[in-house]
Formats: sequence, structure tokens, C-alpha cells
Amino acid sequence: MKIGEGGQSGESLAAVVGRFLQASIAGHMSAIPWGISASAALRPAASRRTCLTNVLWSGSGQAKFTFSTSSSYHAPAVTQHAPYFKGTTVVNREFKDLTLDDFKGRYLVLFFYPLHFTFVCPTEIVAFSDKAKEFHDVNCDVAAVSVDSHFTHLAWINALQKNGSLGHMNIALLSDLTKQISREYGVLLEGPGIALRGLFITDPNGVIKHLSVNDLPVGRSVEETLCLVKAFHFVETHGEVCPANWTPDSPIIKPDPSASKEYFEKVNQ
Repeated sequence: MKIGEGGQSGESLAAVVGRFLQASIAGHMSAIPWGISASAALRPAASRRTCLTNVLWSGSGQAKFTFSTSSSYHAPAVTQHAPYFKGTTVVNREFKDLTLDDFKGRYLVLFFYPLHFTFVCPTEIVAFSDKAKEFHDVNCDVAAVSVDSHFTHLAWINALQKNGSLGHMNIALLSDLTKQISREYGVLLEGPGIALRGLFITDPNGVIKHLSVNDLPVGRSVEETLCLVKAFHFVETHGEVCPANWTPDSPIIKPDPSASKEYFEKVNQ
């Protein structure tokens, strides 16, 4: 058969292309593992991508496709691996390259803030820095991220604290000048080009155990974050589970229908 000879071909170019695409999609769909949605399986893995947004099947069995050329991003989620990052940090007033892989075998608190010298940010960063040893005691590192450059990170550390500066830092300050890290973690406000107050706790395998995102005017509780890390560390070490409002001195629950009664009897006396 020759394509493009008008009525002589017996089959139009559109029909041939339609059959080809239908067969390709059918083959792809048959390879999708059980438990994975078709939309998830069709979604490319890369964070910046052209998406297949819609598949419409006509009565004749031919596939019609609608494509979107807009960029979209997978939002990070609990139980999934944290997005990989690489950048330049300020550690002990020196520049140092840092990647997610540098934290293998340790917990990580990665928190984002919008800009240097904004009113809430120094309070958060200094509070996390002051608690750095307690985080370290439960096998956890802390790193702060903003869209400022590593040069201005250093300048902010070295400026006078009474003017809203930081002083000596016990945690790393990571530069996200390209905004790619903030974008990959789903906290970037694209219009103003700054990050919301996102906070991510990852375990020693780089899996996200907790995430939260605050709007710009409200800072985060360092004590609550430290308690969460201690709880995840406790569960990893002992195998028990932590109830609501758990602290290191609280009773725990053994994850067993019979053994768990010990906890409920204790707290309901």
C-alpha cells in the first residue's frame, strides 16, 4: 500500500497513524504492573516534561490524543524518596558543595525559607542552629535553603546580629539561586520566585517521613520538629509506634492487637 495517493491507498494516513498509536498505547498499558494507575504509569519520570494529558477513544477504535507542552512537577510525598539536590552551602563560614547523598545513613531536616533579612527567617534559622546538637544526638543533620546566593549567605552570617543577622551557624545554609531545588520540592512561588516555608524530614535511606509547608508570615516550631525526628528515630530503633502527643518520656504502643492493650490500660486508668 502506498500512503498519500488519494483514494488509491485504501487507507488514509490519519487512519494508519491512529492504528499505530493505539497499538503502542495498548502495548504500554499491558506492561503496567498491578496496583499502579494508568495515569501514573504514563507519566514520565523526569520532573520537567511534556505530558500526555488525555486519551480519548472514538467509536471506531482509533485513539485521539491531546498533548500538553506545559511543564509540571511531581510533588514530593511521604514514603517516597526525596528529590535529589546538589548545591553550594556555607558551613563554618566556608563554601562547601553538598548533595542529598551526603546525608546517607542519617536523618535530615531540610527546611526552606523565602529570603535573607526577612523578619521571621532569622528567628527560625537561629533556633534550629541552637538545637543542632540535640538533632545530632538522634543521628540527624539540619540544612536551611533559600534562593539567595552562597555569597549572601556568608554576608548574612557575618553581619551584625542586632540588625537581623545570624552570627555563627551550627547548620548548613544551602544556596538555591537557580530555584530548582525549591521547585523540585514543590515549595516555590513561581511569581515572586521565592520559597514557602517548607520542611522535610528524611530518614537514613533518603525517604521522606514528614513534610509540612507554611505560608510566608508564620515560622515553624523547632521543638515540634525535634520531637518528630526523635519519634521516627525511636520507632526505627525499638519497633514500637508513637501515639499522639508523644514525647521521649511518654508510653509507647506495641504494634500488636494484644500487646497494644498495655498502653491503653495504662493511659485510661
